[in-house]
Amino acid sequence: MIQHPILQEAEKLKDWLIDIRRDFHRNPELGMEEFRTKKKIIEYLKEMHIEVITDIAGPAVVGMITGKSPGKTVALRADMDALPIEDIKKVDYKSTSKGKMHACGHDAHMTVLLGAAKMLKAREEKIKGTVKLFFQPAEETVGGAKPMIEAGVMENPKVDAVFGLHVSPEMPTGKIGVKYSQMNASSDTIKITIKGESTHGAYPHAGIDAIAVTGQVITALQTIVSRNVDPRKSAVITLGTIQGGTQGNIIANKVELVGTVRTLDPDTRSMVIDRMRRTIEGVTEGLGAKGELHREEGYPALINEDTMVDLVALNGEKLLGKENVHRVKSTSLGVEDFAYFLQEAKGAFYRLGCKNEEKGIVYPGHNELFDIDEDCLPIGVALQVKNALSFLAGEDLYE
Repeated sequence: MIQHPILQEAEKLKDWLIDIRRDFHRNPELGMEEFRTKKKIIEYLKEMHIEVITDIAGPAVVGMITGKSPGKTVALRADMDALPIEDIKKVDYKSTSKGKMHACGHDAHMTVLLGAAKMLKAREEKIKGTVKLFFQPAEETVGGAKPMIEAGVMENPKVDAVFGLHVSPEMPTGKIGVKYSQMNASSDTIKITIKGESTHGAYPHAGIDAIAVTGQVITALQTIVSRNVDPRKSAVITLGTIQGGTQGNIIANKVELVGTVRTLDPDTRSMVIDRMRRTIEGVTEGLGAKGELHREEGYPALINEDTMVDLVALNGEKLLGKENVHRVKSTSLGVEDFAYFLQEAKGAFYRLGCKNEEKGIVYPGHNELFDIDEDCLPIGVALQVKNALSFLAGEDLYE
């Protein structure tokens, strides 16, 4: 089987890509602390003679490749941050930072984008329009996409389309996964406070037991998904922590709970939050207590634009073969702050297979043994280059 020329060219960069990825892997940094990572990215981009913008959103970096002919603008995005996980792999590129690890593949994402930058810069004369390269901090924590957008990265020139990828340890190397429309859920952090009145445990009638009230609230909240959410849609309410009481013989006067809510569309999101607030206030009032709901709004739902998914799928078929492009049916209830970029421009986010059972690379993301099959790096580079050029030119420059 004859490889597509763009993939052949990307394969020639493989050793260079592996060196970059392993350097990032050895030196992970958490969200909004990626300053060593930022410095390295700037060095690589300047070596390629790519324009660099650095005074945005802390550790964020934007590269600019401007074609010789005017046209549209496309952005390619890679996240930069690691996770607070101890790396226990026995490899020479194991993390050197205790308690920090690239356990979600962001080291690979940055490497792929640098490889794409190198190949696109070499074609600067043929590019019609502009390519923006987004190196984004803090995907795992505060959502670094949002401050980048607020700093103006989607303007001057205005971005017409944006593409991103994420390595997938569930999918073998050589395959990609595309998802039409809704791909990831929105998220909200929920903090609930139940206030009662303390008294001696031997005289419960003299107080209001916040723990007993909380039990009723928890039970009532569990009916929201089963009885208020359209069963053709999805929602999750998870209460992950509960704290209350001081002694075994004292009626607790306060209980605090923290949880998460995941939904797939704005209407369901609003309805669930509203129903939770009404349920908490109603149940607690009926039992003589007081309940409060505090919501911290998280990432929006990630919704791909179907024509951009078509573009990615077609490019995947040309590079990898039709049989290696998987149409994902189910929406993930996980979150991804690439969603913020998709609120500003059409685009697509897709999965890049990185699993290799023969090499023992089988562990899921956010696991202390997570790794990637580095054979996926040139594939990611080729796809991102192809996506950018296909969108800008409206034609295949490699046929």
